[in-house]
Amino acid sequence: MNQPSLASMTSDTWMPDSWHRRTALQQPHYENADELAAACRALAQLPPLVTSWEVLGLKQMLAEAQVGQRFLLQGGECAESFADCQSPVISNRLKVLLQMSLVLVHGLQKPIIRVGRFAGQYAKPRSSDTETRDGVSLPSFRGDLVNGPEFTAAARRADPQRMLQAHAHSALTMNFVRALVDDGFADLRHPEYWNLAWVERSPLAAEYRQMVRAIGDSLRFMEMLAGPIGGFNKADFFTSHEALLLDYEQALTRQIPRHPGWFNLSTHFPWIGMRTAALDGAHVEYFRGIRNPIAVKIGPSVTPQALLPLIDVLNAEDEPGRLTLIHRMGHARIGTALPPLLAAVKREGRRVLWVADPMHGNTESTSSGRKTRRFDNIRAELDQALDIHAAEGTRLGGVHLELTGEDVTECMGGARDLSESDLDRAYKSMVDPRLNYEQSLELAMLIVRKSRGKAGAMPHGLTRGS
Repeated sequence: MNQPSLASMTSDTWMPDSWHRRTALQQPHYENADELAAACRALAQLPPLVTSWEVLGLKQMLAEAQVGQRFLLQGGECAESFADCQSPVISNRLKVLLQMSLVLVHGLQKPIIRVGRFAGQYAKPRSSDTETRDGVSLPSFRGDLVNGPEFTAAARRADPQRMLQAHAHSALTMNFVRALVDDGFADLRHPEYWNLAWVERSPLAAEYRQMVRAIGDSLRFMEMLAGPIGGFNKADFFTSHEALLLDYEQALTRQIPRHPGWFNLSTHFPWIGMRTAALDGAHVEYFRGIRNPIAVKIGPSVTPQALLPLIDVLNAEDEPGRLTLIHRMGHARIGTALPPLLAAVKREGRRVLWVADPMHGNTESTSSGRKTRRFDNIRAELDQALDIHAAEGTRLGGVHLELTGEDVTECMGGARDLSESDLDRAYKSMVDPRLNYEQSLELAMLIVRKSRGKAGAMPHGLTRGS
């Protein structure tokens, strides 16, 4: 394909369906075009999942993170399932993010932007369009938004009605999260509400409890001096997902009477994955026209010559808070791949928020073929990211993690030193391995220690080999 010029890409009249003019990668094959069109029409008539003022509020917060006034914590599921739309699962996800944000607020001394990878993370890119077992080939499982995980022809058929089911499950999840937050679940004065029953087994439990007591004492002291202080009983909370299935995203892209332009109201913060970030591709074309804050995953093969034009297309007006770059390099490659990108963006004066994803570049398979990640490698990439940004005079403004509030054993290592033999005990992910609570909390503590210049310090009771 001949790559279009930057001028032609940014001057063309944009509409939510403009992406049809470009090559759309990672899209399912629907057998019946009329069935797809009917589902899209029905979806377009449903209420939005988020509001334009929430979207613009998040964009302002991300602009503040760009200049170091806030820090982004983005975390959640690699791929949600409809079956996990249950109150305990949802509340546990929220608990983990709240507990991590409490550590970060206490340690970084700045507000935390809480963004969950849920209420819409139902689609996943795949390395191959088909999967073969025992000589039988079927379409790959692309997430509950598209088809089912069971290895049967019926389950693997791309079903447009699943888009309507995804909207319903996203709405239920968002409704429950909003209800929890509005009812004081996120009250900083009562972080004991967030405790997870299995956490007491964690070597980090004592350190976390000590931190909670210190924050509670500080809040009570301030209220004793000044009386009741508002703002501690609630927390702003936003959603994000990879906007992979463009038919779904288009149907939920709306105009708002009081705000000019088009908003993707399926989520506050959509992002483009590494597999679909081609400058002349359909996803970039779609993303350039929406008013949401957006993000792009940046892998180790990306060069400054490729990144700068992408920034120009996606943030043509250099708007604060508009564009986040999520680098996911792998612990072995970040040292050589990231510095040239930071230097180029800094030299050109582009306004972006840099965020580290230390998960996706560190995926590997065990001897039995199970996907996993080593916590030491995840920690090493995050550790290096903080050092590299400091050396380049840029700012790491957030972290992007795949995690869960369930007691899973999917990533090896961490506070309880999980081994390959532990993976079978509680491996529940349908796609990628996730951090459990204590591994997530350990990473939050690493960020705090590095920010305070204590690179060598480790959580109490742990060693470098843990």
